Amino acid sequence: MSSGAEKAGDVQDDDRQHDRDSDSRQHGYLPARPARGRRGSGSFIGFIGGVRVGGRVCHGDVLSGGGRGVTGLPRVLSRQVVSVKSECIANDIVYAYPVPRLWTETIEEHRRAVHDATLDTTAALVHEHGLASVTMSKIAAETGIGRATLYKYFPDVEAILVAWHERQIGRHLLQLAEARDQAGTPGQRLEAVLTMYALIQHEHHDTELAALLHRGEHIARAQQQLHDFITALITEGAAAGDIRADIAPCELATYCLHALTAAGGLPSKDAVHRLLAVTLTGLRPAASPR
Repeated sequence: MSSGAEKAGDVQDDDRQHDRDSDSRQHGYLPARPARGRRGSGSFIGFIGGVRVGGRVCHGDVLSGGGRGVTGLPRVLSRQVVSVKSECIANDIVYAYPVPRLWTETIEEHRRAVHDATLDTTAALVHEHGLASVTMSKIAAETGIGRATLYKYFPDVEAILVAWHERQIGRHLLQLAEARDQAGTPGQRLEAVLTMYALIQHEHHDTELAALLHRGEHIARAQQQLHDFITALITEGAAAGDIRADIAPCELATYCLHALTAAGGLPSKDAVHRLLAVTLTGLRPAASPR
């Protein structure tokens, strides 16, 4: 037959548990309670201080004494230690304040900064040391990032250079649009754009990079966009009487682009302006016969 102390160890004092629960609520956290089933043993899942705890839990100071127990036996003052295995291990953190929010814009700004720094570093290394001597390790070291991080952005050096070239094309198109917007008549707008295009060709010509980069879909798209841009300006100039109208605008656009691409091989800006003057002469309306 079980002793009174053993019976008392199987039953927790509900009143004492209630007092502890009330004290827990006053301090802002949930009380720990035993799971359903046999009291004092079995599974246990509780929240302590906002953290859901699991594992092996020891319940100490299970006291009983005085009066009659639920079994009818006298209660005996005793100290029982009950060890319980948890069936669930999980961490549920309950915050008393809003969790700081990491904005998407901040992440994107960081990625753009790393992306642009990589492009700038690679272009500088190619210009200084030549294409053959540039490696991914050297680019990562000069950029100040790890090589593993660099490979998350680009698979190889050629991919970096293609991205750099695409960025350059975008910037050049923006320069041409700004030159157009700052001029007056249709004829002046066309001349301003062609002048800017010739100077860009002269300042950014690189035979080694050109052989690598002037191919692929991004070049075809850029060339078509540029051709359409010049064609539209020629059409406006022809309608205003500033540009000859006896040749189709698309043909004149092709003529301009091919002629001014030669500016990349000229030795000086004076030579570029002479080439530009010859090109513009070919665009003027034919003189009316007397």
